[in-house]
Amino acid sequence: MRILMVSDVYFPRVNGVSTSIQTLRQVLAEAGHASVLVAPDYPAAPAEPDVLRVRGWPIPRDPEDRLMHPRALAAALDALDPADFDLVHIHTPFLAHRAGVRWARRHGLPCVETYHTLFEEYFHHYLPFLPKSLLAAAARTISRKECDGVSAVIAPSSAMKQALLAYGVSSPVHVIPTGLRTADFSACDGAAFRARHGIPPERPVMAYVGRVAFEKNLDFLLQVTTAVRRSLPDVLLVIAGEGPALASLERAVAKRGLADNVRFVGYLERRSELPACYCAADVFVFASRTETQGLVLLEAMALGVPVVALAEMGTRDVLCEGQGCRIAPDDVAGFAAVAAPLLADRMAARALGAAGKAYAAEWSEARMGDAILALYQSLRPEAAARPGLRAA
Repeated sequence: MRILMVSDVYFPRVNGVSTSIQTLRQVLAEAGHASVLVAPDYPAAPAEPDVLRVRGWPIPRDPEDRLMHPRALAAALDALDPADFDLVHIHTPFLAHRAGVRWARRHGLPCVETYHTLFEEYFHHYLPFLPKSLLAAAARTISRKECDGVSAVIAPSSAMKQALLAYGVSSPVHVIPTGLRTADFSACDGAAFRARHGIPPERPVMAYVGRVAFEKNLDFLLQVTTAVRRSLPDVLLVIAGEGPALASLERAVAKRGLADNVRFVGYLERRSELPACYCAADVFVFASRTETQGLVLLEAMALGVPVVALAEMGTRDVLCEGQGCRIAPDDVAGFAAVAAPLLADRMAARALGAAGKAYAAEWSEARMGDAILALYQSLRPEAAARPGLRAA
């Protein structure tokens, strides 16, 4: 099959949506199916085959992202030959949604959308001057209308499907988790990462990997660090990533006297440095209450790093007590009481991590690819056996 994808975000912008898109495109290519992605341009964005970049502007209060210029986006889509495509797959609900649906309808193609993000719990962090209840209601209404405007919706977790059904979405909703490219998370050098960052081998380390954003509940992890420090004074929380909450968190670290116990290391190169960061940790910690899946949990498990996390929203589908993780209560003292014993007992942590490796293997990218291809083919059965894109 031949798929046109449209998204308001993609690498070098690092987040779960970018990772999901990249993984899906790789899986499709390996199965002999071609895709073209239309996505924003970014400063220093690398050239990538069949990725068409659209100029735009930085977004206020979220300068990492780009708002595509509507006319430039329309022109990029209009320059494509609809005969080259069997289906449109949209990954974000903003300009990409409107432009992608419009293009698909004009050319009589089925349109699928993956609902990656629970925007109901997202907008109020970036529009704090508006009432949270008003923003939540608007997010639900917009989500319902957009999801009902496509042929099918993909939800990365059962919790996300239930949220969409509660919004009143009538289009078919298919639960298809983002797959993990296990080959990218099969080896690492945590000792070398510790050496590069001046972290002694014996120091107990918790790690968080992901966007440094308000909805990730990172202030909670700072409070957990304070609580763990009472029994393990040299505990270190390593935060890998960047985002709009970084300055606020840095101020909180200074205010709480955590400068010696928290280390911000920014974005890390994904193929070697990021896995090394995971493996430098004794425990991976995660406290987001709004995650649609939590792919980083599986990444940590695949590398044999035990996870301590809240089981909220989409992470409930991923977390299975004892299978590479300990599920923590949603309070600081309770979370710390689960994390601290693993930090103090590395043999117990390694045993839990070993169980996680086998568990993460069940979430491979092949599982996602098969499910999405089956959905594509149900919408365009006559295109299932077609070769890839014609040469441009």
